[in-house]
Amino acid sequence: MSAPSEFPPQVDPQTEFIKRSLDDEDELIDVGVAIVGGGTAGLSTANRLLQLLADDPELLESLGEVPVAVIEKAKTCGGHVMSGAVMRPGPLQELFPELSREAWRRERFAFGEVTKEAVYLVPNERRAIKIPTPPNFRNHGNEVVSVSALARYQQRMAEEGGAYVLTETAASQLIVADGGVVGVRSGDKGRGKDGEPLSNFEPGSDIRARVTVLAEGNWGHLTGAAIREFDLAENREPQVWELGVKEIWKVAKPLDRVIHTLGPWPLNLRARYGQIGGTWLYPMKDETTGEDLVSIGFVVDLEYRDATTSAHDLLQLFKTHPLVRDVLQGGERVSWSAKALPGGGYWSMPKLSMPGAVIVGDAGGMVDTVALKGVHHAIKAGKLAAEAIHQHLKRGASLDGYETAIARSSVGKELWEVRNVRQPFQKGFLRGGPEVNLGLLTKGLLPGGRLKWHRNDEQDMFIGDTAKRYPKPDGKYTFDKLSSVYISGNATRDDAPNHIRVQTRVPREIAETWRWMCPAGVYEIPDDAPAQGEVEVIVNYTNCVQCGAITAKGGRLTVPEGGDGPLYTLA
Repeated sequence: MSAPSEFPPQVDPQTEFIKRSLDDEDELIDVGVAIVGGGTAGLSTANRLLQLLADDPELLESLGEVPVAVIEKAKTCGGHVMSGAVMRPGPLQELFPELSREAWRRERFAFGEVTKEAVYLVPNERRAIKIPTPPNFRNHGNEVVSVSALARYQQRMAEEGGAYVLTETAASQLIVADGGVVGVRSGDKGRGKDGEPLSNFEPGSDIRARVTVLAEGNWGHLTGAAIREFDLAENREPQVWELGVKEIWKVAKPLDRVIHTLGPWPLNLRARYGQIGGTWLYPMKDETTGEDLVSIGFVVDLEYRDATTSAHDLLQLFKTHPLVRDVLQGGERVSWSAKALPGGGYWSMPKLSMPGAVIVGDAGGMVDTVALKGVHHAIKAGKLAAEAIHQHLKRGASLDGYETAIARSSVGKELWEVRNVRQPFQKGFLRGGPEVNLGLLTKGLLPGGRLKWHRNDEQDMFIGDTAKRYPKPDGKYTFDKLSSVYISGNATRDDAPNHIRVQTRVPREIAETWRWMCPAGVYEIPDDAPAQGEVEVIVNYTNCVQCGAITAKGGRLTVPEGGDGPLYTLA
């Protein structure tokens, strides 16, 4: 057996992703604050900062013609964003107090308040046993939302407030000079497969900023480089990851409650397999069209050891259960998306500030995977970051104040309460389950101290039999990966440079890990490859939906060209 960490990708973040000086003055683009990432956290930062600047005209004028710039690599803000998502409403209400929850639904990013919920234990492919709702799954009063649609709304609000939003623009390098972050460089456009300039080539530019905000989501390449450059993960636990795959269905009859399920089925809970995960079914009522929609998803912890574990195919298998068929019967799949999410929680969060920059949202690991919640943390973190940046620009206050504000806020307090809850699962579901329940009941007091994580790519892999249970796609109710990528809106051009780094000759168990793990079918093994020993891996990088899971299991995403990747609308 082999571990993916034994076959590291050929990448040097400190050389590739950090630029050590600015271009000449006449070649620079000057902005006040540069925000890398047009998702929930980045746009919350932009909107709150613009609110503060609207009441501070002197500071606003001092920031120049572009006081706030949002740099987003997707075709539109939210195009690469995905979550379940049942959101706690408080932080969004704080950010936009004039906007009622009814207005959220008219704006078509919210789909109804949770009034009923149910949790089921699923022992096998036939039965589902309703159990009392555990505290971490209580969602009464929360709101079902689409984070991609929320980002589009926030983009519009930010632009109306004076932000300059650069979509289809990748931030390729963090610019570090004189011991601090001084901006970012945008990526080149129009290069061919081998990096050669094409006829439509456009070089990137240095964007100088007084403050830079890293809101790249899960495992951003600039965030990772910044963490190493400024030792932000010193005395922290390594980050660990989960992978979620989600479908939206238009259904014949409305679902009246939020549903979560717990295993064992369709996972194998034996310690040798290392499979941990869960599912959701969320009702989504579109008040504008009157359509009844359902969000269904499967999340698997990337700690697993069976190389044939596939979140996409486990979701298709889950859909064959009578509990799910009763909800989706007669319906039509209208959307598909996939995304990795940080699962390390409190102990894995890096230091969130450095000279000239801060980290917000998923980039900083602000996800409570015990409660399946991160959207409200991203919004709150963006708001607090903006307030700290305002004080920094106005009075010279240290950006470290943002770190203090996070610790004192609902973000820090909620993540602290579940600080030791997930780690016991690295022992396996059955051995670790009692400790997990103890952590939930005592809000982290027991087990005490600081429980350790180990990296997902350090897990030895073997070729198991999970894949033998996956249903054959029929194209109507169960689907293959390529048809799913097609409806994601993926528009990566065929002659784009490869943005994925993996070793292409690896042991069969590592190649199978990548092949099954990837929800987009990026990695292939030739039909004539040997059953054992080393094999060649084919990388179909134009399929990639930039979920980031490969980075957790032995590879690395690097900078794609701006505009490449999916275009999620309901994710």
